[in-house]
Amino acid sequence: MPKNKFQDAVFTLIMAAVMVYGMIVYNVALNMGGVSGQTFLIALNEIPIMVPIAFVLEFFVVGKIARRLAFSVMRPDDRPQFITYAISICICCIMCPIMSLIATLLFKETKSFAVWIQTWAMNFPMAMLYQLFYCGPLVRLIFRTIFREKKQC
Repeated sequence: MPKNKFQDAVFTLIMAAVMVYGMIVYNVALNMGGVSGQTFLIALNEIPIMVPIAFVLEFFVVGKIARRLAFSVMRPDDRPQFITYAISICICCIMCPIMSLIATLLFKETKSFAVWIQTWAMNFPMAMLYQLFYCGPLVRLIFRTIFREKKQC
C-alpha cells in the first residue's frame, strides 16, 4: 500500500502504535487477572517506550526480512491480499519473540529465559489473530483514508 518511504514510515508508525497498544492491554490484563477500565489506562504507561522500539525494528530490520520471507512462498503476481497476509504473518513471527524479549527485560520482575518463552507463547496467538483480523485491517483503512488516491477520469 505505501508508495514511498514517507508513506511507509507513516504506515509503520500507525501499525506499531495500534499493535503495541493492543498487545500491552492484553499483557496488562493477563497480569491483572482480567480487563477493567484501569487496564487501558495502565497500558498507556508503556506506549512511549514500546512504540518507538517497535517502529525502529519494523521499519529498519523486520519489514525487509519479512518481505523476503513472504516472497519465498508468494509470487508478485499472486492476489495482493494474500501477499499482504503472508507479509503480516512473517512480521508477527519475527516481531513477537523480539518484542516479548524486550518486554520481559523491561517490565517483568523475573528476567529469565523461561519467562521470555512463556511471554512469547502467551503473546503469539493473540498477536497473530489481532494482526490478521483487527489491527491490520483497521490500520490499512486508516492509511487509505489518509492517503486517498486520486481517480483518473
